[in-house]
Amino acid sequence: MTTLEGGCHCGAIRYTLTGEPMHHALCHCTDCRRASGAPMVGWAMFQEDALTVAQGEPQEYASSEHGRRYFCGKCGTGLFYRNAQNLPGIVDTQVATLDDPDINGYLLFLETMRKASELRAFALAAAARGKPVVAYKLGRSAQARELAVSHTGALAGEDDVA
Repeated sequence: MTTLEGGCHCGAIRYTLTGEPMHHALCHCTDCRRASGAPMVGWAMFQEDALTVAQGEPQEYASSEHGRRYFCGKCGTGLFYRNAQNLPGIVDTQVATLDDPDINGYLLFLETMRKASELRAFALAAAARGKPVVAYKLGRSAQARELAVSHTGALAGEDDVA
């Protein structure tokens, strides 16, 4: 069984994940971009009981009606995301907070494709290291909206699914 460790930038929060991730995602929905201040956030999804916070106590922020983001109250590092309504029993972990963020494979979960060309370098680098890369073009379909809502808890506007 795989054990992964990680923590925040300042070291106040440390955590352990046991088992394999259910999937990996690069999300650039409006909610993730605004919460992180970055063009996208890398996530690894685990069963909630796989997560043990070994040191410190993450702060909680309600980023949508059902979405909860967890971060370090000292340095501000984003750590986890939960949505008990849409993703019961699941915790998303920000991959960059892992001590070894190069976990097996990458799933590019693209909620908007307008700037997908910017991900080309990432996808090529992952493929060159033998990591599987899968990209979904979702468009404006009902399925795209359902997937975006299940991840973020809400759509902030048409910008979320282009």
